[in-house]
Amino acid sequence: MSVSPGLADLSRLYQTEFVRSARAVGVLWAVCTLCFAIIQVVILVQPSWIGTSDVQPPLPSGTLGLFEVCLESDWPVPDCRGGLSSLTPLPSFQSVAVLVGVSLWAVWTSVLCLCLFRFCSAATVYKICAWLQLTAGFCLALACLLFPDSWESPEMKTLCGDSVGSFSPGHCSVHWAYILAILGVLDYAILATLAFVLANRQDALLPPDSQDVTTGLLMTT
Repeated sequence: MSVSPGLADLSRLYQTEFVRSARAVGVLWAVCTLCFAIIQVVILVQPSWIGTSDVQPPLPSGTLGLFEVCLESDWPVPDCRGGLSSLTPLPSFQSVAVLVGVSLWAVWTSVLCLCLFRFCSAATVYKICAWLQLTAGFCLALACLLFPDSWESPEMKTLCGDSVGSFSPGHCSVHWAYILAILGVLDYAILATLAFVLANRQDALLPPDSQDVTTGLLMTT
């Protein structure tokens, strides 16, 4: 079986460009994964999940996170109370903190799995990372849903007034850390989908026509 030189060259060119584009997208995916893994640490520890928006005396002004409650004071640095130093979450947000922690573990495990590219096939590594990112996104989504359900707590009532309740922040409003966590769920979905697409591309680097050409080249040698 003979194959024309032009078609063989076209097959090699297609394979080269295909691999280059897949590698470029893979590098972008890895950088985005690393960046959001760092952002996830900020989401977990920052006391900016919720804060006062309509301060009415004698209610204090401040913000609240999973580990700390920070109240504004006469000093430039707010007065923060909680167990961040001992990694002890506020009693009302323990389940939320555990879910965010599991999400953080999953995304950092996917970052560490990038080292497996030297030892395993790229498709396998992409699939492992995709499932880890789906796990991280699922846990973070549950945390974002449970957080408003836990607002009826002593810490929230001290900061936001007695009108606070489940899914009702009272005199407070959500702050950037909680919004970033919600955006993180979407980010994980995008990263996991992209990882599955890259894995499928690695499983099929050549289209069927080009695979026939490659087979023909092997038979003629």
